[in-house]
Amino acid sequence: MLTRRNFLAIAAAAAIGLPAGCAGEKDEAPAAVPAAEPVEDASAADAAPAGNVLVAYFSATGNTAGVAEAIAGRLGADVWEIEAAQPYTDADLNYNDDSSRTSVERADGTNPELAQVTPDGWANYDTVLLGYPIWWGEAAWPLRTFVAGNDFAGKTVVPFCTSASSGIGRSGELLAEAAGAGDWLEGERFSSGSGDEAAEWAVGLGL
Repeated sequence: MLTRRNFLAIAAAAAIGLPAGCAGEKDEAPAAVPAAEPVEDASAADAAPAGNVLVAYFSATGNTAGVAEAIAGRLGADVWEIEAAQPYTDADLNYNDDSSRTSVERADGTNPELAQVTPDGWANYDTVLLGYPIWWGEAAWPLRTFVAGNDFAGKTVVPFCTSASSGIGRSGELLAEAAGAGDWLEGERFSSGSGDEAAEWAVGLGL
Protein backbone atom coordinates (compact mmCIF):
# COMPACT_ATOMS: atom_id res chain seq x y z
CA MET A 1 0.00 0.00 0.00
CA LEU A 2 2.89 2.30 0.75
CA THR A 3 4.64 3.75 -2.31
CA ARG A 4 7.38 6.23 -2.96
CA ARG A 5 6.82 8.83 -5.68
CA ASN A 6 4.15 6.75 -7.45
CA PHE A 7 1.65 9.48 -7.16
CA LEU A 8 0.07 9.46 -10.62
CA ALA A 9 -1.23 5.97 -9.96
CA ILE A 10 -2.72 7.07 -6.64
CA ALA A 11 -4.28 10.14 -8.22
CA ALA A 12 -5.85 8.04 -10.98
CA ALA A 13 -7.30 5.61 -8.45
CA ALA A 14 -8.69 8.47 -6.41
CA ALA A 15 -10.33 10.02 -9.47
CA ILE A 16 -12.02 6.74 -10.37
CA GLY A 17 -12.98 5.40 -6.98
CA LEU A 18 -13.71 8.28 -4.62
CA PRO A 19 -17.15 9.94 -4.35
CA ALA A 20 -17.78 13.66 -4.55
CA GLY A 21 -18.03 15.46 -1.20
CA CYS A 22 -20.41 18.06 0.15
CA ALA A 23 -19.91 21.76 0.69
CA GLY A 24 -21.00 23.60 3.82
CA GLU A 25 -20.20 22.59 7.37
CA LYS A 26 -18.61 19.32 6.26
CA ASP A 27 -15.96 21.12 4.36
CA GLU A 28 -14.15 18.96 1.81
CA ALA A 29 -15.37 20.48 -1.46
CA PRO A 30 -16.58 18.34 -4.39
CA ALA A 31 -13.85 16.75 -6.45
CA ALA A 32 -14.88 18.56 -9.62
CA VAL A 33 -11.83 20.79 -9.23
CA PRO A 34 -8.86 18.79 -10.55
CA ALA A 35 -6.40 17.87 -7.84
CA ALA A 36 -2.95 19.35 -8.24
CA GLU A 37 -0.34 16.97 -9.57
CA PRO A 38 3.03 16.56 -7.83
CA VAL A 39 5.48 19.35 -8.54
CA GLU A 40 7.99 18.05 -11.08
CA ASP A 41 10.34 21.02 -11.39
CA ALA A 42 11.43 21.27 -7.76
CA SER A 43 15.08 22.04 -7.16
CA ALA A 44 17.39 19.20 -6.19
CA ALA A 45 17.48 20.54 -2.63
CA ASP A 46 13.68 20.63 -2.36
CA ALA A 47 13.27 17.15 -3.76
CA ALA A 48 16.07 15.51 -1.75
CA PRO A 49 15.01 12.09 -0.47
CA ALA A 50 13.40 12.25 2.96
CA GLY A 51 13.32 8.59 3.95
CA ASN A 52 12.19 9.32 7.51
CA VAL A 53 9.23 11.52 6.47
CA LEU A 54 5.77 10.10 5.83
CA VAL A 55 2.79 11.92 4.35
CA ALA A 56 -0.31 10.10 5.62
CA TYR A 57 -3.74 11.26 4.55
CA PHE A 58 -7.44 10.45 4.38
CA SER A 59 -9.43 11.81 1.45
CA ALA A 60 -13.14 11.20 0.86
CA THR A 61 -13.37 13.00 -2.50
CA GLY A 62 -9.81 13.30 -3.80
CA ASN A 63 -9.09 16.88 -2.76
CA THR A 64 -6.90 16.03 0.22
CA ALA A 65 -5.21 13.35 -1.88
CA GLY A 66 -4.11 15.96 -4.43
CA VAL A 67 -2.60 18.20 -1.77
CA ALA A 68 -0.90 15.28 -0.02
CA GLU A 69 0.63 14.00 -3.25
CA ALA A 70 2.00 17.46 -4.08
CA ILE A 71 3.61 17.71 -0.64
CA ALA A 72 5.11 14.23 -0.82
CA GLY A 73 6.34 14.85 -4.36
CA ARG A 74 8.19 18.01 -3.38
CA LEU A 75 9.73 16.49 -0.27
CA GLY A 76 10.56 13.13 -1.83
CA ALA A 77 8.67 11.58 1.10
CA ASP A 78 6.74 8.34 1.34
CA VAL A 79 2.95 8.55 1.12
CA TRP A 80 0.24 6.48 2.79
CA GLU A 81 -3.49 6.66 2.21
CA ILE A 82 -5.66 6.15 5.29
CA GLU A 83 -8.58 4.15 3.91
CA ALA A 84 -11.92 3.43 5.55
CA ALA A 85 -12.75 -0.27 5.54
CA GLN A 86 -16.12 0.73 4.10
CA PRO A 87 -15.57 3.57 1.62
CA TYR A 88 -17.79 6.63 1.96
CA THR A 89 -20.49 7.09 -0.68
CA ASP A 90 -22.18 10.29 -1.83
CA ALA A 91 -25.12 9.45 0.43
CA ASP A 92 -22.76 8.87 3.37
CA LEU A 93 -21.30 12.36 2.90
CA ASN A 94 -24.68 14.17 2.80
CA TYR A 95 -24.40 16.56 5.73
CA ASN A 96 -28.00 17.74 5.19
CA ASP A 97 -29.28 14.28 6.10
CA ASP A 98 -29.22 13.59 9.84
CA SER A 99 -29.41 9.87 9.08
CA SER A 100 -26.38 9.85 6.75
CA ARG A 101 -23.36 7.84 7.81
CA THR A 102 -21.15 10.83 8.59
CA SER A 103 -23.96 12.51 10.54
CA VAL A 104 -24.55 9.41 12.65
CA GLU A 105 -20.81 8.85 13.18
CA ARG A 106 -20.48 12.47 14.28
CA ALA A 107 -23.30 12.17 16.78
CA ASP A 108 -22.03 8.85 18.15
CA GLY A 109 -18.34 9.79 18.20
CA THR A 110 -17.62 6.72 16.10
CA ASN A 111 -14.09 5.64 15.22
CA PRO A 112 -14.65 4.13 11.74
CA GLU A 113 -12.89 0.89 10.95
CA LEU A 114 -9.88 1.29 8.64
CA ALA A 115 -8.68 -1.06 5.93
CA GLN A 116 -5.28 -1.00 7.67
CA VAL A 117 -4.54 1.05 10.76
CA THR A 118 -0.74 1.13 10.84
CA PRO A 119 1.34 2.18 7.81
CA ASP A 120 4.10 -0.12 6.62
CA GLY A 121 7.39 0.76 8.30
CA TRP A 122 5.68 3.09 10.80
CA ALA A 123 8.46 2.76 13.38
CA ASN A 124 11.02 4.07 10.88
CA TYR A 125 9.40 7.50 10.42
CA ASP A 126 10.54 10.42 12.55
CA THR A 127 8.18 12.95 10.95
CA VAL A 128 4.57 12.50 9.85
CA LEU A 129 2.59 15.06 7.85
CA LEU A 130 -1.03 14.16 8.53
CA GLY A 131 -3.70 15.28 6.06
CA TYR A 132 -7.49 15.21 6.22
CA PRO A 133 -10.64 17.06 5.17
CA ILE A 134 -12.50 19.19 7.70
CA TRP A 135 -15.92 17.80 8.64
CA TRP A 136 -18.06 20.03 10.84
CA GLY A 137 -14.98 21.90 12.03
CA GLU A 138 -13.05 18.74 12.95
CA ALA A 139 -10.73 16.24 11.29
CA ALA A 140 -12.66 13.63 9.29
CA TRP A 141 -13.71 10.76 11.53
CA PRO A 142 -11.27 8.11 10.17
CA LEU A 143 -8.47 10.20 11.68
CA ARG A 144 -9.84 9.30 15.12
CA THR A 145 -9.15 5.65 14.40
CA PHE A 146 -5.74 6.36 12.91
CA VAL A 147 -4.36 8.39 15.81
CA ALA A 148 -5.86 6.07 18.43
CA GLY A 149 -4.36 3.01 16.75
CA ASN A 150 -0.77 4.21 16.31
CA ASP A 151 2.10 5.12 18.62
CA PHE A 152 3.30 8.67 17.95
CA ALA A 153 5.96 8.67 20.65
CA GLY A 154 9.20 10.21 19.36
CA LYS A 155 7.58 11.49 16.17
CA THR A 156 7.11 15.06 14.96
CA VAL A 157 3.60 15.44 13.56
CA VAL A 158 2.45 18.27 11.28
CA PRO A 159 -1.28 18.30 10.48
CA PHE A 160 -2.73 19.81 7.32
CA CYS A 161 -6.30 19.92 6.09
CA THR A 162 -8.47 20.80 3.13
CA SER A 163 -11.77 22.64 3.35
CA ALA A 164 -14.06 24.82 1.30
CA SER A 165 -14.09 27.62 3.86
CA SER A 166 -13.33 26.60 7.44
CA GLY A 167 -9.85 26.96 8.88
CA ILE A 168 -7.90 24.18 10.55
CA GLY A 169 -9.26 25.32 13.93
CA ARG A 170 -8.52 22.98 16.82
CA SER A 171 -8.59 19.86 14.64
CA GLY A 172 -4.87 19.24 15.03
CA GLU A 173 -4.97 19.87 18.78
CA LEU A 174 -7.82 17.40 19.22
CA LEU A 175 -5.92 14.75 17.28
CA ALA A 176 -2.83 15.39 19.41
CA GLU A 177 -4.91 14.92 22.55
CA ALA A 178 -6.32 11.67 21.18
CA ALA A 179 -2.84 10.45 20.22
CA GLY A 180 -1.43 11.24 23.65
CA ALA A 181 2.16 11.28 22.35
CA GLY A 182 4.38 12.94 19.78
CA ASP A 183 5.51 16.50 19.14
CA TRP A 184 2.54 18.03 17.29
CA LEU A 185 3.28 21.26 15.44
CA GLU A 186 0.87 23.92 14.24
CA GLY A 187 -0.88 22.87 11.04
CA GLU A 188 -2.21 24.58 7.93
CA ARG A 189 -5.41 24.62 5.89
CA PHE A 190 -5.51 24.48 2.07
CA SER A 191 -8.29 24.75 -0.46
CA SER A 192 -8.93 22.25 -3.23
CA GLY A 193 -6.35 22.31 -6.00
CA SER A 194 -3.74 24.21 -3.97
CA GLY A 195 -1.03 21.60 -4.31
CA ASP A 196 1.69 24.09 -5.32
CA GLU A 197 0.96 26.27 -2.29
CA ALA A 198 0.97 23.24 -0.01
CA ALA A 199 4.27 22.01 -1.47
CA GLU A 200 5.91 25.39 -0.81
CA TRP A 201 4.56 25.33 2.74
CA ALA A 202 6.01 21.87 3.29
CA VAL A 203 9.44 22.94 2.01
CA GLY A 204 9.32 25.88 4.42
CA LEU A 205 8.97 23.48 7.35
CA GLY A 206 12.64 22.61 6.94
CA LEU A 207 12.14 18.87 7.19
